[in-house]
Amino acid sequence: MDIHEYQAKELLADFGVPIPRGGLAYSPEQASYRAREIGGDAWVVKSQIHSGARGKAGGIKFCTDGHQVWEAADQLLGKTLVTHQTGPQGKGVYRLYIEEATKIAKELYLGFVLDRGSERVMVVASSAGGMEIEDIAQSEPGSIVRESVEPAVGMQAFQAREIAFALGLEPAIVSKMVSTILGCYRAFRDLDATMVEINPLVITEEGDLVALDAKMSFDDNALFRRPNISELRDKSQEDPRETNAADRGLSYVGLDGNIGCIINGAGLAMATMDMIKHAGGEPANFLDIGGGATPERVTKAFNLVLSDDKVQAILVNIFAGINRCDWVAEGVIKAVQKTKIDVPLVVRLSGTNVEEGRRLLKESGLPIITAENLADAAEMAVSAWKSHSESQGKE
Repeated sequence: MDIHEYQAKELLADFGVPIPRGGLAYSPEQASYRAREIGGDAWVVKSQIHSGARGKAGGIKFCTDGHQVWEAADQLLGKTLVTHQTGPQGKGVYRLYIEEATKIAKELYLGFVLDRGSERVMVVASSAGGMEIEDIAQSEPGSIVRESVEPAVGMQAFQAREIAFALGLEPAIVSKMVSTILGCYRAFRDLDATMVEINPLVITEEGDLVALDAKMSFDDNALFRRPNISELRDKSQEDPRETNAADRGLSYVGLDGNIGCIINGAGLAMATMDMIKHAGGEPANFLDIGGGATPERVTKAFNLVLSDDKVQAILVNIFAGINRCDWVAEGVIKAVQKTKIDVPLVVRLSGTNVEEGRRLLKESGLPIITAENLADAAEMAVSAWKSHSESQGKE
């Protein structure tokens, strides 16, 4: 789960990370009031969306008086920002963060991620802040500093000092950098985060260290024990299909293809998508309905897949291990009877009681195409999609 910049800053501030003064606004009037409340003679109006590169998309405005703040807020609220991270559909701006302007002397990069290869938290820092880490790795690979954290003891002060020295920081800044690094690590650990990124982390002209921007992501599987984090979720920034699925206990990722997938098991879902691509088709989604393919659960999955207007065929691929194929077949039949399906449906069952399951599908009288194996199922789904697409075109 991702959160907004201002939310990440508030969380990090609780762990001792220095942030500029700022306030949230939902209207131009409130934005102007926030600027007066903060004080000073310059402010930055920031669009709050779950994406980077907001500045390049026109989502960040520098202002030197209250009227400019009002105009900037009026222009940004309700606007759809399109960045390289949002895709062509963009994300809507419904809230703004008004922040005091900072006089920047130097920009740094600081990030914390989970390195699944070493099974450790990896600290990544660079003296070339202000850019995406991918751009830094390409243009200035020598500037990147990495430090692995031993999980048994956690982040140590000497490691933070090593990072600060490697970045070439002046002695007066080193202690501030150590405090910031350790604070970010504690936030990462204590809040079940999967990513903490401050970019840029700036040294001001006054010699202070300030988190000018911040991102945090969290482990969805740990949200049950972090209700304060779960409440920060902004559904307006998520794919509505994925939000709908998550609210119903389904694992769904929307894609750009035409063949809807209903699978049990993440590995089988990935293999099915690969086979669809190999057969010349494009999957419309990743959907793992889990081990319990009950009629109710399958019905929810059908409704979710069919909510995507691009879907022109559906492939159901179920391996019955704990379940039984005859139970799954009954679930599919009931789901099809309850749900209006105007596109071809291909079902492949495998595992316990597979013959009985196939018999039930065959004798149901429903327009269900059955397949013996995954390769055949993918070929049938692609062929059915093409036929359906051609027939729709003729109409």
